[in-house]
Amino acid sequence: MTAATAAAPAATRRRRLGTTNPVVYFIALVVAAFSLGPVLYSILGGFRSNAQLAESPAGMPDPWVWSNYAGVLTNPNFWRYGLNSMIIALLTTAVVVVFGLMAAYPLSRYQFPGREKIYMIFVLGLLFPATVAVIPLFIIISKDLGMSNTWWGVALPQAAFALPTTIVILRPFLQAIPGELEEAAMIDGASRMSVFTRIMVPLSAPGLITVGVLAFVGSWNAYLLPLLLLQGDMRTLPLGVADFSTEHSSDTAGVFAFTTLSMIPAMVFFLTMQRRIVGGLQGAVKG
Repeated sequence: MTAATAAAPAATRRRRLGTTNPVVYFIALVVAAFSLGPVLYSILGGFRSNAQLAESPAGMPDPWVWSNYAGVLTNPNFWRYGLNSMIIALLTTAVVVVFGLMAAYPLSRYQFPGREKIYMIFVLGLLFPATVAVIPLFIIISKDLGMSNTWWGVALPQAAFALPTTIVILRPFLQAIPGELEEAAMIDGASRMSVFTRIMVPLSAPGLITVGVLAFVGSWNAYLLPLLLLQGDMRTLPLGVADFSTEHSSDTAGVFAFTTLSMIPAMVFFLTMQRRIVGGLQGAVKG
């Protein structure tokens, strides 16, 4: 096959895809506008005064007001709530990654009776919303385990509800790893644990990063469970935003500033890991 004949189908595919590009770009712009519009409005609203917002709700800051963000950054509650959110999100992420990998590994690499049935239980867990189990979870965490108003009391249930997604994403990664690698390592004298830690974990790193980012962002944005289990200084940033909005309902610009600063850590973390997340999800689909 010559280079010209090989390039012809590629050119044909490009032309075929090019006919749909304007429609795809238009849809992408509409989705981006609906997604980023409220975020940009909140960011710019924090640089405006309440008088500017009342006079021209959709206008640009003129002049730019920095005192709203400065007031939030000097508010000790903001940093206290941010620390709680960060610790809970890190605990949730650690539990999800470690236990999700430990559960996905035997479900993907070992053959045993009932394997697919166990896997289907986790798949069905995707259809089980956390709101349905809020009251039983509250009773178990607060009364039976005595972990109410603690970081672990929120992190463990959040990790449990994130495990089905984690296992569904990680299983294809582990299944796609050639079995010859395990056999070669076993012949060289490696133990099961060595094969797991030195071969399986590094090769499944894209999937681990993907589920870790999803768990972190989901925990950072969680509202209902922390609302029921956390009180006082243990509250998280989403709860702090709600409290600040209630206490300063007349200070719309201050609420915009508090909301914007609350979502920056999760947004920066997600955007930093965006390429790895896309690559991890593509690997899960291919597997």
